[in-house]
Amino acid sequence: MKITSTRDLAVVVRGRRQSLGLSKADLATRAGVSRPWLSDVEAGKPTVELGLVIRLLDALGFRLDVTPEGSQNPDDPTTSVDLDALLDEYRRR
Repeated sequence: MKITSTRDLAVVVRGRRQSLGLSKADLATRAGVSRPWLSDVEAGKPTVELGLVIRLLDALGFRLDVTPEGSQNPDDPTTSVDLDALLDEYRRR
């Protein structure tokens, strides 16, 4: 997935949490973060701590990959994900 803003991250985190059937309190406990901090992430707060974001993504079963723009591995199934459609789906929830 291509995340270009804290708002994109917020939508993905909230959508994944909801699709897993987790409350904010449940996910906060699982990730080892506070519920207010998780609420800040889901609100798109731009100053959340990166180390905690990585821990949160791990708790949601996501992996963070950093690649140079324009380089895509055709064998990687994540390159065929339509992020706009995914974000639209999460926003409707």
